[in-house]
Amino acid sequence: MINDRLIDAGELPIAVRDFGGDQPPLLLLHGAGANLAHMTTLARALRPRNRVITVDLRGHGRSGDGPWTWDAALGDLAAVCVQMELDRPAVAGHSLGGMLAALWAQRHPETPGVVSLDGNPPPTAPAHLPGIPEEKALGELARLHAVFDAVEAAAGQVIPAGQLPDLVERQQMAARDMGANEKVWIEGFRRNLVHVDGETSIRPSAQATAELRALMNSLDLGPVYAATTCPELVVLPTRSLPEQEPFAELYAAHRRFLVEQARSVPHLRYLSLADASHAMVIEQPTVLASVISDFLAEHR
Repeated sequence: MINDRLIDAGELPIAVRDFGGDQPPLLLLHGAGANLAHMTTLARALRPRNRVITVDLRGHGRSGDGPWTWDAALGDLAAVCVQMELDRPAVAGHSLGGMLAALWAQRHPETPGVVSLDGNPPPTAPAHLPGIPEEKALGELARLHAVFDAVEAAAGQVIPAGQLPDLVERQQMAARDMGANEKVWIEGFRRNLVHVDGETSIRPSAQATAELRALMNSLDLGPVYAATTCPELVVLPTRSLPEQEPFAELYAAHRRFLVEQARSVPHLRYLSLADASHAMVIEQPTVLASVISDFLAEHR
């Protein structure tokens, strides 16, 4: 039976959804700007072989607001494990959730297995774009960061009441375009809405968005992978999202960098997933469930 509850993580509550069962526990973590509802289809596919617990990361969904640091977020996950009596859970995460999974693996060598689903920081330096001349790489990075600047500037803005129905309709169209479960997609959209004093905005807030962006831009996963001793799998994309196409050369180069980075760590397993973009959780949930479950089964 699926059970939603709030965990007292000390400074703030953390919302979780427990898919139940007596199989080995697996924490499943969403990406920045999403929430636990967006992981529902993958969680259901994983449930036959795992007791899946999805989590609203701080500042997302129904969890509380607090300063965003890696230590704080990892502390939230530790509180979830303690209060839900999860003994050595595996951890799988997408995007931001994958970065947290990698950091969890570094700090918890007793973990039976960790899977990162394209949990990679964005490119921030020419070294992250092999094959592109430095001057051109700097120009492309400046152009990309201008897009991220606009996204950050729009974060947390109040939505005029008359625009909300149009936003819901656009979310429904986006779900159909991507082949996602429309009911799950809309639950995820509504779960990030905040209603205060008659005004509606979308989480995460402007402050949380800025903090997250700074954290991800400064994260170097190379030393993290090298220092990790528990079993770890990194699943990488092989193509760009439609909205990434204006930066197709940049993202293709960054994918090469990610493969090179994974290959440089002898004990790290990686998989370049065929016909997968950053949205792999939506595109191929059944395939990913098999990949995750098979990997974890090898190391139990």
